[in-house]
Amino acid sequence: MAEGDHDWTGTGSSPVYHGGDLAQVRARFPNAPEPWIDLSTGIAPVPHPLPVIPAEAWTRLPEASDVVDLEAVAAIAFDVHDPAMVAATPGTQALIQTLPRLLAGTRVGILGFTYQEHARVWREAGRDVEIVDRPADLARFDIGLIVNPNNPDGRLVPPATLAALAFDMGAAGRKLIVDEAFVDVMGQGASLAPRLPLGGAIVLRSFGKTWGLAGIRLGFALADPTVAAAVRTAFGPWAVSGPAIAVGRAALSDRAWLEECVTRLSLEAARLDGLLAAAGCRILGGTPLFRLVHHPDGERFGDALANTGIHIRRFPHDSRLFRFGIPGEDAQWRRLEEALHGVTPR
Repeated sequence: MAEGDHDWTGTGSSPVYHGGDLAQVRARFPNAPEPWIDLSTGIAPVPHPLPVIPAEAWTRLPEASDVVDLEAVAAIAFDVHDPAMVAATPGTQALIQTLPRLLAGTRVGILGFTYQEHARVWREAGRDVEIVDRPADLARFDIGLIVNPNNPDGRLVPPATLAALAFDMGAAGRKLIVDEAFVDVMGQGASLAPRLPLGGAIVLRSFGKTWGLAGIRLGFALADPTVAAAVRTAFGPWAVSGPAIAVGRAALSDRAWLEECVTRLSLEAARLDGLLAAAGCRILGGTPLFRLVHHPDGERFGDALANTGIHIRRFPHDSRLFRFGIPGEDAQWRRLEEALHGVTPR
């Protein structure tokens, strides 16, 4: 592979490609204006307000009861009837990397194309990974994995379909992992969580994306209490920091803020669609937190935006694909509109 190329499948020796790599983009486009606008990550542009964090959250190790309280708040937020089914972790990525140590089985099926880290961690754990096209295809694997809604195209498999699949896989001693990192912005009825415990289902929930606080590093595993307990044991004591516990409890309890956030993001996603379509992009899908588009003149389009200080998610396997996050303040929207106008097909 040439320098700067990345392996989409995760099978080669090059690093798995992610958004958020702003330092690398700055180095490649040193003359771009500052500050950069980073639209590559799919993180909510308006974060939940930080609560007052007690001094002891910084100076003392978290008590086990603090984590229990956080998991109880998360159970209510995610509509899980038993807090024992909720295990708090230091971010969903850390959980993704831990699951191969907890789950047996040699054959892993992943509904693709999707977030690359899933295939990478299972392959590095020595498992046989296959990318499949239909949810039903996952039933023949020891472990099935679905990102729902999918990153980057927003594909959403109905929870009823997932529930039936999880039941069948569980009856055969198999596991179905459902990564719901972006489900909180999809409205009621999109999540599998309220149906738990269910067969072999394990649901992963992110915190940083919807609540716009990715740096806090907080995530959750939702599963049968036995599996949730195994996740807690794998991470050991004090896995979640005191500040993360304080922030998570406050944000997850704030239902009014979440409803307002989802409404705002839905309107802004529609606004973004209009700008992108006018710039010659074809909207392929997405969620209220990001849009996946196709542009026929991909390399020129992406470089033109980078030269204006706007960073978007690229896909090395297809230079015509781009994922756009949602801009934040009005100044960012104006800059994006001007930049897109400058690359609009004549």
